[in-house]
Amino acid sequence: MIANTNRPPVPASNIEIVPVTPAEMNRFIRVPFRVHADDPNFVPPLMMERREAFSDKVNPFFLHADYQFWIARKNGVDVGRISAQLDHLSQSLKHEGAGFFGLICADNDPEIFDALFATAENWLREKGCTKMLGPFNLSINEETGLLVKGFDTPPMLLMGHDREFVAGQIERLGYVKAKDVFAYLMDITQPLPENVRRLVERPMRDDLRVRPMSTKHYHEDIVTLTSIYNDAWSQNWGFAPFTDAEVEYMGKSLKPILDPKMVAFAELNGETVGFGVALPNINAAIRDFDGKLLPFNWAKLLWRLKVSGIRSGRVPLMGVKRSVTGFGARLVPFLIIESMRQRALQKGMREFELSWILEDNLPMRSIIEALGGRAYKTYRLYEKSLA
Repeated sequence: MIANTNRPPVPASNIEIVPVTPAEMNRFIRVPFRVHADDPNFVPPLMMERREAFSDKVNPFFLHADYQFWIARKNGVDVGRISAQLDHLSQSLKHEGAGFFGLICADNDPEIFDALFATAENWLREKGCTKMLGPFNLSINEETGLLVKGFDTPPMLLMGHDREFVAGQIERLGYVKAKDVFAYLMDITQPLPENVRRLVERPMRDDLRVRPMSTKHYHEDIVTLTSIYNDAWSQNWGFAPFTDAEVEYMGKSLKPILDPKMVAFAELNGETVGFGVALPNINAAIRDFDGKLLPFNWAKLLWRLKVSGIRSGRVPLMGVKRSVTGFGARLVPFLIIESMRQRALQKGMREFELSWILEDNLPMRSIIEALGGRAYKTYRLYEKSLA
């Protein structure tokens, strides 16, 4: 049941809520740097990357969404932030009257959370929304959910990290669980379980093969990947398709860190029916950068990527066409993951995070658990009636 709180909290008089313009964007990005200053597992994001992600001139997400960012100030200090979004492509949630909040980060002060959420809720009410859902940073295809379990390890590439008190502050305002999503950790140095090993090492069917991404046909493979993703995930909760512009943006963003041999495509009867993407966990290389690449951190990053190596990776994208059924639907994901695992081992990696996985996506969860993966972080999506 969705909690119903008709009267929004009244912001405290000494808290100022400031709408963010491009001039304040650096301040908005740096709020977590201060809130997490004593958190040993916080990884400061690269300012350059975050500015692009939050720019409506760069990120094509903003072409199909209404949005607003805010900063909370108290006694002249930036003490919190929040965003509100209405994603017009998230049809299943939009039909429920849902608008989104995201990018929540604030000091452990009820008055700050009251003021931030009252502001976001009122903005979405004015847009005609009857429910607020989140956090989405900024869409379901990016960082999803609030960390509620797994605070003792740093987040991997493009995954969120929150203070333990945030969940309690959100729940105090009448928000309840809508859905949990999991991040699985897999020790890729361990031998495959015997039943899985027999499955992936059996002679390959003549009509089935797994290939790496083509550097010569990079753009075409990105388009193919996106087409499969949009098909594979189309029936999932909260689905929003990648647009052509987002395909271009994703291809450009991933190219500097993408190893084509860590992208696996499965072809059945000459048709590409599945894919998986494994990326190096850049967070392990930038933890001491304080969000800055210049003047010298770019050289450190290149060294750590190309020479010293990164020992962990994340699988953020994977899918198999819904037309693949029966034994093929079970076999293809194992073959894709094993292909990425073998390449990662060659590069000296020791573990994969597979994230995020919806709690009710039982087929994918069973595949990962059969490979020895364990759910080590839980992210929660909250909802609340605005009626």
